[in-house]
Amino acid sequence: MSTRDQTPSDDIPAEDAQVGEVPPDDEPTHEEESRPRQEHASGPPHPVNWNLLLSHDLEVEWLELNRWVNWLRHTYGLPASVIPPFWHHHPELLWELSALHLHWLCAYDPEQDGSAPLGWHRDFADARQRLRDWVAASGTRLDRDRPTRQTIWPGEKPAPPVEDVAISHREKEFVAFVLAEVATREASEDEFYASIDEETGEVR
Repeated sequence: MSTRDQTPSDDIPAEDAQVGEVPPDDEPTHEEESRPRQEHASGPPHPVNWNLLLSHDLEVEWLELNRWVNWLRHTYGLPASVIPPFWHHHPELLWELSALHLHWLCAYDPEQDGSAPLGWHRDFADARQRLRDWVAASGTRLDRDRPTRQTIWPGEKPAPPVEDVAISHREKEFVAFVLAEVATREASEDEFYASIDEETGEVR
């Protein structure tokens, strides 16, 4: 389920967007992406814990965050050093952008006071610097990406070699990424439900 009541785009609504459908090559115009859209929601925005989302909710949240990030980078002319094409492959960028999205939703809620948007822009300046730091540390770039390097502690297995991956079509790759994430989450759910004893309701 989605708790969004504002989504800054006039393209496909979150409830109708299908992850398996590759977006068309011609992206929405800047004017289209600059018009925030009101959506009816079941309640006020609340934090998204990406670790605990069910598979269906995970798909919806990925789509909504991706749409908002596209709006954000076009509206503010953000370079790849702040929001790179492969931000979705880096948890540190995901959590930062997700928090910034929630903050935006709350700041522009119709029931919020008039100074809230100014507070969001003040915090947005801080978030941009943190995003720059995350991007610089991860090594992801406009035309290529690589996993964020991990510090291996004594006793841990060596990390696999870090290799750059060329970016040929970002949106197609994003679709494949989300499909894989949802499939992995579904497999975890199926494994959990299979471990429940039907008679006692306890996990075996």
